[in-house]
Amino acid sequence: MSLLKRWGMSAAVVFLLAAAALAVFVPWLTRLRWALVIVAGVLIIATAAANWREGASFLGRRGTRYGASAALLVVLALGIVVMANAVSLRYSARWDLTENKRHSLASQTVKVLQGLKTPVEVIAFFRSDQPGKRVAEDLLKQYASASKGKLTHRMEDPDRSPGLAKRLGVESYGTLVLQSGEKSEKVLDAEEERLTNALVKVTRSGKRIVYVLKGHGEREIGNTERPGLSRAKDELEKVNYEVKDLVLARDPKVPADASVLIIAGPRTDLFPQELEAIDAYLSRGGKVFFMADPFQAEGLAKYLTKYGITLGNDVVIELSPIGRLFGVGPEVPVINQYEQHPITKDLGGVMTLFPITRSVQLSKAQVRGVAPQVLARSSQQSWGETDRAGLQRGEVKPDANDTPGPVPVAAVVTLDVLPGAGAKSEGATEAGAKAEDQMPAKARIVVVGTSNLATNQFLGAQGNRDFFLNVVSWLADEADQVAVRPRDTRQNPIFISEAQSQAVLWLSLLVLPGAVMVCGIFVVVSRRRQK
Repeated sequence: MSLLKRWGMSAAVVFLLAAAALAVFVPWLTRLRWALVIVAGVLIIATAAANWREGASFLGRRGTRYGASAALLVVLALGIVVMANAVSLRYSARWDLTENKRHSLASQTVKVLQGLKTPVEVIAFFRSDQPGKRVAEDLLKQYASASKGKLTHRMEDPDRSPGLAKRLGVESYGTLVLQSGEKSEKVLDAEEERLTNALVKVTRSGKRIVYVLKGHGEREIGNTERPGLSRAKDELEKVNYEVKDLVLARDPKVPADASVLIIAGPRTDLFPQELEAIDAYLSRGGKVFFMADPFQAEGLAKYLTKYGITLGNDVVIELSPIGRLFGVGPEVPVINQYEQHPITKDLGGVMTLFPITRSVQLSKAQVRGVAPQVLARSSQQSWGETDRAGLQRGEVKPDANDTPGPVPVAAVVTLDVLPGAGAKSEGATEAGAKAEDQMPAKARIVVVGTSNLATNQFLGAQGNRDFFLNVVSWLADEADQVAVRPRDTRQNPIFISEAQSQAVLWLSLLVLPGAVMVCGIFVVVSRRRQK
């Protein structure tokens, strides 16, 4: 019995180690391994029974109880960690607590991923020690989760897989290759905007063509200066649009392959044959984006009345302190009031700037087959200034002749198109064309009171890019592109007024140090009184 008391537990440990060694080195001796485990278990029970008096005395000690409590807490903590990891492997969840959800996928990305019709594979080429690998992998995991299995990804080391890298044309570390069927696109940086744009390109068949009218002093897509539209052209091309100039005066017919026609701030009136060509384009289900600047091409205002839109002969002025935060004057109203519409559905809380804009109101007389709707309005502190001389002098104030705020600055129009009026698309089958003719077609028009919002100077201001691209995407029937684009992950600056900056200065230099000093004096005085 004394031998069992002294050496029983040691023998049990030896038998357990022997069973473990058999499991590693001789796994086919299953019966012997389990026999050793059973013998070890019997020895542990017998040794515990033989030493129960000593064990009871040991367990009764205070140190033992404290040690047991600590061990129990450690076991519970480890159990919680193990359970949490097991649950997270099966059910993952993310919480983005940043103000503008900078670590979450943008609504445009989610729409594109949820609308995938064909599988997409992403191959990311990173070295194992490359700093950006983890960021790229985390981003791709979010893409895969939102796509519901349509998008898969894998990480490859170009040094270990040089043949694959050469076959896909990868020349630098950090390159991502997207493949879908016969199409492939390369992305040189793991950024959400570039990745989503590449995803659109590999999953879209062909390109939609956007024509920009030219010949009347409009904003030009080839102009890289501040008043040009070169940046807007680049943004459209990123999401798989093809942008072309169109001179209707030379050939008064909108091409059949036009998805959208943009008329960006003409300075002179369009010719009658050009307006007739636009009417013909709308009659077959066309989509037109009018940007009509104040006091220019007034014939355009007369033309739009038959589509239920009245352009004001004014400039919207806003005396709001919000504009001063952006460093703009009263002639640049800050718009954050939108009506319910697919274009503005995801723009809640996003401000847009409408520099030097006129009012865009709905006509009082209703036109059959025409459904106009206001899209955006200025603030209550704004008005439509009609005194052109006062505007030139820089002296404006609201009067009875002005339009009181909120002033509409953008509107949309949906037009009924007669069945059979739409032109057949190239390559369409006869049965497909007949089915299309039987469906009620809709032409679309969007009118804004300024072309400045899409210029190189203002396109990057706040939500202007999203607003512009949403308009074009809605006109082109690209529902998954009507959303807020991926955000810049860099820190956004904080805009504060002069009074707020003074408050921050005095708070840090006087209030907080003074409060600490007063508390210290109070504690010292209290202790002296107690002595």
